[in-house]
Amino acid sequence: MDNSSIFSLVLYSLIACCGIMLLVWLWAHKIKNAGVVDIFWSYNFPVIAIILLLLAPGFETRKLLICGMVIIAGVRLGTHLAIRIIKHLHVEEGRYQQLRKEWAPNPERKFFFFFQFQAISNLLLAVPFFVITLNTETRLSPFEYAGAGLWLISVLGEAIADAQLSAFKRDPENKGKVCDSGLWGYSRHPNYFFEWLMWVSYFVFALASPYGYLAIISPAIILYLLLKVTGIPATEEQSLRSRGEAFKKYQQKTSAFVPWFKKG
Repeated sequence: MDNSSIFSLVLYSLIACCGIMLLVWLWAHKIKNAGVVDIFWSYNFPVIAIILLLLAPGFETRKLLICGMVIIAGVRLGTHLAIRIIKHLHVEEGRYQQLRKEWAPNPERKFFFFFQFQAISNLLLAVPFFVITLNTETRLSPFEYAGAGLWLISVLGEAIADAQLSAFKRDPENKGKVCDSGLWGYSRHPNYFFEWLMWVSYFVFALASPYGYLAIISPAIILYLLLKVTGIPATEEQSLRSRGEAFKKYQQKTSAFVPWFKKG
């Protein structure tokens, strides 16, 4: 495949993601809830996967496998977030309320660039998908089987963590309390851990393809964001604001990230 065709795949994906985020920003501006960006950040990966499935020149079985993985994971997470956010659409999540305060007096302009940056991050994180769907080798590699197996573990783990937290929040008696049961009794963020593990699985899958080592960029970026930027730091700051002493005690007895490690 020539460079111009690769450029076309990247360009189509970028236009699609940026266009979606533009529409989402207009909606968020109207309803004054920037939290909806999380829903469509997840949905943008299936959009990229569909573009690659239709247009990339790689081996069809490989394309169906990796694109199917991306579509399932993205739709699952996006739908989970949509159910949670739309239930309280009139109440913006604390993290975004804080950004709105910090970005005053003109937060909407900064949110516009923030939404577009999310679209660009979709494309950057999709490097493994481009590498894999350009591979024309007609035999699947052990790396690809291993990646698919690791992906299954990570998606199931994240889904279980999300379901446990949702069930905890549905119980009125748990209002103001911290979920410390199931996977949440071992890690404060098992959902984030399995999300990162999913990106590791894409990297492992990509190692079977030419230039597959470039796919390390995705789990590396996700790990940095989760540990240092928009993941654990922002979530824990909000939890400390909303749950105070109860969350401090929870911090003392659980691991921040790795779900099988428990303090004490």
